[in-house]
Amino acid sequence: MRFSEAFINTVKEVPAEAEVISHQLMLRAGMIRKLAAGVYTYLPLGYRVIQKIEGIIREEMNRAGALEVHLPVLCPAELWQESGRWSLYGPELMRLQDRHSRQFCLGPTHEEVITDLVRREVRSYRQLPLNLYQIQTKFRDEIRPRFGLMRGREFIMKDAYSFDRDDAGAEISYQKMKETYERIFRRCGLICKAVEADTGAIGGSFSHEFMVLAESGEDRIASCSRCEYASNVEKATYAIADKEPVENSTSWLAMQPVSTPELSTVQEVASFLGVSPSQVVKTLLVLADEQILAVLIRGDQELNEVKLKNLTAATKISMASPQVVESITGPESVGFSGPVGLSGVRVVADYSVRDIENFVVGANRKDTHFINVNWGRDCPRPEFFDLRVVQEDDPCPRCQGPLKISRGIEVGHIFKLGTKYSKALQATYLDQNGEEKTIVMGCYGIGVGRTMAASIEQNHDRDGIIWPMPIAPYQVMVLPTDTTDKDIREAAEAIYQELLSAGLEVIIDDREERPGVKFKDSDLLGIPVRITIGSKSLKQNSVEIRIRKTGQVIQVLKDQCRQKVQQMVSEMLEASS
Repeated sequence: MRFSEAFINTVKEVPAEAEVISHQLMLRAGMIRKLAAGVYTYLPLGYRVIQKIEGIIREEMNRAGALEVHLPVLCPAELWQESGRWSLYGPELMRLQDRHSRQFCLGPTHEEVITDLVRREVRSYRQLPLNLYQIQTKFRDEIRPRFGLMRGREFIMKDAYSFDRDDAGAEISYQKMKETYERIFRRCGLICKAVEADTGAIGGSFSHEFMVLAESGEDRIASCSRCEYASNVEKATYAIADKEPVENSTSWLAMQPVSTPELSTVQEVASFLGVSPSQVVKTLLVLADEQILAVLIRGDQELNEVKLKNLTAATKISMASPQVVESITGPESVGFSGPVGLSGVRVVADYSVRDIENFVVGANRKDTHFINVNWGRDCPRPEFFDLRVVQEDDPCPRCQGPLKISRGIEVGHIFKLGTKYSKALQATYLDQNGEEKTIVMGCYGIGVGRTMAASIEQNHDRDGIIWPMPIAPYQVMVLPTDTTDKDIREAAEAIYQELLSAGLEVIIDDREERPGVKFKDSDLLGIPVRITIGSKSLKQNSVEIRIRKTGQVIQVLKDQCRQKVQQMVSEMLEASS
């Protein structure tokens, strides 16, 4: 490809709308352009990367025995109503009506559609197991589209769905997809970690997210420094000591009220009383759907709403309004709620407050806290659960080694669905004895555009993108420093044609631009190998080869250039295989 014909329009300045580096660099490199909030056009250079990623996905999915299909984007409401998700999915579901007032949605995912297909086509155990996948545009009405391709309203996704006779078969399919995903992301040149995750709106019993480790990641990951445990913080747990409750202790002090005027935050109260925030127990009045709960959390810790949602089987968790708080704890008690004397609501607490003594709580009246509160004596012991967000150095739930918190970008997610959808949509088969059984399912997604963006987040420097060879838009750039010079132009053209004939993906910068402009654009675009042809090297019958990732520069004779570049490209591809 010739640069002059490649429709590449680079930008020097960082676009004001772009918050993260991948968004900035894709806009600057002329790979994407914004059409509307969360909706982007892929330009030729960016779409070549997308096609490379899709190609790797297809090869690995086919290798795993999955079969490619193409499902409709437009999904009838009846299917979603049948599964129960029409009302549960929320405002992210893009809904519309046709001219006959029939309701549809634009598919954010395709569990219902694929299950409907299988229930109509599969009759016998002989047709199972089955794994069907597609690569297709999805739609989600994100409340706040941001970070370019990271969180959009329209995006490219690979989604796959497995169908098995029983749980044992579903486990085999799940592990096969887990291994397939590990190969896919390794071949894309990504440092990726599989972490345990909450199943969210998709549902099911178990799931793993595939996280590309990057400081700009939206997700936080808890991982053990001793063992293989890793989890999204929404799902992460910690080792909980098994202790007998203390009913009384000589170290317990007398509970007493203390005036804390206009001090309602944990930090303010702790500072005023001269105690650590970990000695304060905050009481959160929470609505789990319609149920009111009092949730007790240590002052230096954070409630994990996903864990609370799973505990209560609620679809939505929200903080109670001031009016609701006052109806439970008394007039003007907002900011001063506490468990002493609390009645009429279910009280649950995190394990971290189970064993503390002489702690501080709100007194359920304005400008007042109780000090020296102890369980059993001053208020009933609540129900204890794991309800908090894990923190750095918490003990690992498997080996009790210290947990570390890092950031990551989710590029893939796999789920054990069980019979959630097959039961709701009555997808069954006849077993060897002619008995009707419910199909057991799994589902597996990869964000294709997200994978592209995550690669940039993990592979860049101050000059631009550093593409891993397997997904680079072009493998090699031929850069003549002066196209008005006949010798340089002809030498560059000869090398370009020779590399093309060798089957390499090559772009030649044939523009009549200054060398500095070409070098800047070359680094910005991130092509892995650059061959520079200039007057100085030509006098020595040689060219300069530069590796984008390392900055290594070598001089080779012109007639050895093709062989050397082929070797480099081959080694870089093999390193990711």
